Amino acid sequence: MRIVNLIENTPGVEGCAAAHGLSFCIETARKKILFDAGPSEETLKNAERLGIDLRKVDMAILSHGHYDHSGGLLAFAALNPAAPIYMQRGAGGENYAYDGPGKGYRYIGIDKAILALPQVRLLDGDADLGGGIRLFTVEERKHSLPSTNRRIMKKDGDAFIQDDFAHEQSLYVRSAGSSAIVSGCAHSGILNVLEEFTRKFGRVELPRVVVGGFHLMRKTGYAESDRPEQDEIARRLKAYPCRFLTCHCTGEEPYEHMKAIMGDQLGYVHTGEEISL
Repeated sequence: MRIVNLIENTPGVEGCAAAHGLSFCIETARKKILFDAGPSEETLKNAERLGIDLRKVDMAILSHGHYDHSGGLLAFAALNPAAPIYMQRGAGGENYAYDGPGKGYRYIGIDKAILALPQVRLLDGDADLGGGIRLFTVEERKHSLPSTNRRIMKKDGDAFIQDDFAHEQSLYVRSAGSSAIVSGCAHSGILNVLEEFTRKFGRVELPRVVVGGFHLMRKTGYAESDRPEQDEIARRLKAYPCRFLTCHCTGEEPYEHMKAIMGDQLGYVHTGEEISL
């Protein structure tokens, strides 16, 4: 199995553009998957720079309904109209971020034109896509959601309410003796994602690698009060028999703090970099 980061926040492979967003191309023995599409068409340009032909992708998966994961989907659909695009039914909802007093609410959802694409497949919960490819949602949450979620809202009529992230899904993929969990931002909490996986598939099925963001990034900088949350997540992740490769919304400072606890069990995958399993 090969997982290539097509775009994320930090530079990696020379010649590839970095941007706030996320996209992976996942190649198994039988299938080629586009997982998220980054914030713009730059994702497709990076794929071309990396020698990846997205016309040969069998399917696309949208992890959740935010622009920085869906911005390249319209261009991808034009390039590869045969590939189905799987998303949760709520991914096309009215998703907003609260930017504070004086700034108010900002739309961060997907381009609604995506919903009109004929290849879009709306899901209601978990799905087995065949070939060792499964999507799962978090139905039970034992751990707190990331504190950075507090500013992420959804519009219900004229009111803004806390997003419950029912529109989020993670990927579990198995191929030729290797397996991985791939998550976009883990807005539901990476600990909840792993516990839900264990509840649905069993601890024995836990993969060698878990890839994705932890959503601990803050635009306004970090405070000492952020440390306990990072500490707890790092300590609990360390108890799992997996290697974690994070990126995008984890934030560089939280990553460094967590790596001091987790050591080689935690790594960072930058734009253009590849994971081979």
